[in-house]
Amino acid sequence: MPDRISLDTRERLLAAAERLLLTRSYDEVSVRGVCTEAGANPAAVHYHFGSKDALVGALLEDRLGPLWAERLAAVTTERAGVPALVDAVIEPFVELAGDPIGRLHLRLLAGFVLGRHATTWQQPWFRMASWVPLLPELSKQESRRRWQLAFDLIIMRFGGAGTAERELSEHAVESLKAFVIAGLSAPERE
Repeated sequence: MPDRISLDTRERLLAAAERLLLTRSYDEVSVRGVCTEAGANPAAVHYHFGSKDALVGALLEDRLGPLWAERLAAVTTERAGVPALVDAVIEPFVELAGDPIGRLHLRLLAGFVLGRHATTWQQPWFRMASWVPLLPELSKQESRRRWQLAFDLIIMRFGGAGTAERELSEHAVESLKAFVIAGLSAPERE
């Protein structure tokens, strides 16, 4: 029974954090506020997640991870090229941008990731180490650098300031895809 109670508390904390973070900035939401909103012990966030950053990381993985998991598993199993990888990454962003709650999740993702909040991601597609081998023609260091730039650009375009209120046009999305594909596919400089 304690496992069920623990799981219920964890889910309540995630739901409470989501409600607060979708209407307030990251800095305006406190651990105490999340615990109060969830009706949980003031130490519950630290017990279940360890920190506010880890709580928000878990929330993002829980809410957004499923959007990418199946697509990315398919293209990596097929050993698809860079264009298919970029499509698999960007299409969920387009879907989220078309929905008001999705846009709020994108804003939260952008603020958290671009703000360089420290967390240990649990799901493989949230960890850079999963992406590095997908560009085998590049050194590991260069692959990591390019993926980081690609994700920063994509996240900024979809969730950055000013974009959370509007959708990107189809033309803008296609230009973004072409730009990211070119950046990931360019030969490594010596």
